[in-house]
Amino acid sequence: MLRWCKSLVGKSLIAAALLAAALPASAQDGTLPPGTRFSGIQVDVRPLLATGLNVYAERVRAELQAALTRTFADRVGGPGPVLVVRVTGLSLNPYAGSETRDGRGGGNATNTDYLEGEALVVDRRGTVLLRHPQLSATNASSGGAWYDPASERRRVTYIAGHYAQWLRRGLGLE
Repeated sequence: MLRWCKSLVGKSLIAAALLAAALPASAQDGTLPPGTRFSGIQVDVRPLLATGLNVYAERVRAELQAALTRTFADRVGGPGPVLVVRVTGLSLNPYAGSETRDGRGGGNATNTDYLEGEALVVDRRGTVLLRHPQLSATNASSGGAWYDPASERRRVTYIAGHYAQWLRRGLGLE
């Protein structure tokens, strides 16, 4: 079942340029200074909720919150900025029957799940210090057999963990 939503509103280029000019060089290139710690981590799924993906949005929120908590465990605590991950899109594509005649995987794009969003590093005043867009793509078979009722939940768990791990790398915290 295809589930997809897109980001609703972006910031103007002028505001982005002004913000970029005020940030340290490491923040401008999408990475954080070494040793950065966060005071907390929040997952925002309001864009998914706005499109009616209520059950999926709540699953994504729970799984991504757990994955981010594990992945950034050594980076949370203290008076630092908050890491806010805004989820703007989720696509869980069907993969049943996508094999070739000889039983090998078809390898086409419909066999891929996607989780799209952006990480915002926000200070106590609400100023966005860094914005890092990200799209994670994983194989739709990551949840196991398509006919297993728990497959979709495992797929959401898997892609949330994938997103969290790549986010840590993307922010330069590896």
